[in-house]
Amino acid sequence: MSEHIVSVRIYFIIFLTLVVGTALTVWAGFRDFPGPLNTIIALTIASIKATLVVLYFMHLRYSSRLVWIVFASALFWLALLFALTFSDYWTRGWLTQ
Repeated sequence: MSEHIVSVRIYFIIFLTLVVGTALTVWAGFRDFPGPLNTIIALTIASIKATLVVLYFMHLRYSSRLVWIVFASALFWLALLFALTFSDYWTRGWLTQ
């Protein structure tokens, strides 16, 4: 099985993108956006950074389809656990008071 060689240039670009994402996170942390926008912006930046780390530094982009299926299954399981947790949390009586 041949391995895919990722160039140093790609790693450097991803690294700079992560540094910019970190700077954006710090910048957004000191701003007060209206409503729930603070959480949305922070989670969007964090999701983009996590996606870049998983795809390039963990080499998922160049992995076999089986690894992609395992990763997708893990994300599905995580989403299911979050959905069940939030469905229980939102039905609590003390939230409506």
